[in-house]
Amino acid sequence: MSGQLKEVRERITSVKSTQQITKAMKMVSAAKLRKAQQAITEMRPYADRLNKMLKNILSNLEGDANSAFGVEREVNNVAIAIVTSSKGLCGAFNANITKAAVAKIEGEYAEQLASGNITIVGLGKKGYEVLTKKYPNLKFVDDHVGIFSDLNFDTISAGALHLMNGFIDGTYDKVDVCYGQFKNAALQFPKAVQFLPVPKMEKAEGASKTKADYIFEPTKQELLESLIPSILQTTFQKYVLDTHASEHGARMTAMDSATENAEELMKELKISYNKARQEAITKELSEIVGGAAALEG
Repeated sequence: MSGQLKEVRERITSVKSTQQITKAMKMVSAAKLRKAQQAITEMRPYADRLNKMLKNILSNLEGDANSAFGVEREVNNVAIAIVTSSKGLCGAFNANITKAAVAKIEGEYAEQLASGNITIVGLGKKGYEVLTKKYPNLKFVDDHVGIFSDLNFDTISAGALHLMNGFIDGTYDKVDVCYGQFKNAALQFPKAVQFLPVPKMEKAEGASKTKADYIFEPTKQELLESLIPSILQTTFQKYVLDTHASEHGARMTAMDSATENAEELMKELKISYNKARQEAITKELSEIVGGAAALEG
């Protein structure tokens, strides 16, 4: 019985130690989340507005002005950028983004998958590592896997420029991005969106067919050549910052849940310990009473 009591005591000590770790990790994630959440909530309206303006401009282009980033061509070679965290302990966050990427690969790009004409560009380790094991026949780019170890506009732009230059020179005919969209600490949504070519604005039924009349200064072509790459880099930055905030939100939620589970487990173990101790005391008392009765007899 003493061996059983010792085992339960050790388990209680172990669970308590784990609970202290998960509680500390929750507090660290909460502190990081505040900063990451502020960054994405301040940037998202700006990036969304720029992206809408870009789609609108490209949808209304005519005449001698054009942009290579809006040209649709036959899709032979595809690039999929998968943006996940480089660390675990954040619940199903990374797995959900990876599932969105797998659905794209095996659904929309089944033909390119069969011919091996898909390139996976990793930003963050977790999702990238899963796809390298799942699809060993595909091409992989790991130049930007460590992006979250030094997250700034330059490192994010390097990833965006790799995809943009690959689209311009014909290495990729289409570029998609799979990332985690942040809503709040408890909710993050996996998204798979088309990055290049820039999707055209979809006209609502019954909407006016009149095209927007923009006044360009300097010339339309000069403005597009400088404006569009800048907007695309900003849009890509939004994807990365969304994922960064989502990671900390998911980890904070996971660690909070783990802390609560540890508390419940400790309660159960303490009940088991008290029952075992009570049984041991009862047994000892019975033995003492039995021995005393035998001596009297």
